[in-house]
Amino acid sequence: MDKKYLAKIIASDNEGLQMISACTAGAKIKVSDIKYLAENKVFLLSIERTKIETDQEDKKINSICRFDCVDKVKSKNIDQKNEDLVLELIAIDYLKNNEDYEINLIFSNNAHIALTTETIEVRLEDQSEIKD
Repeated sequence: MDKKYLAKIIASDNEGLQMISACTAGAKIKVSDIKYLAENKVFLLSIERTKIETDQEDKKINSICRFDCVDKVKSKNIDQKNEDLVLELIAIDYLKNNEDYEINLIFSNNAHIALTTETIEVRLEDQSEIKD
């Protein structure tokens, strides 16, 4: 019997953020699955990614990528009215900007989302495997 392995990665520094970036590279995200809960300072992405961390690149998995302590969100080259638009995540990176961090979600087609946050607090949590 195959053991089900659902990952949970918590990042609070550059090294952890790079791990999450590597695991989510190539992930597919529908615009309708991107949410910013300003009142809670939480930014959420529901993504479909491959399981590269266990060398199961043929396996697809639904995951939630959660960013906490987010004060501001800016996007560029993303048609937010087109909820069926699927974006491909290339990488997640950050810049230290005075007291804040700017976490950048870089997508194909020159699209990106910039999150202004006071600290790096990111979680990648697998939800379910996608059956073919």
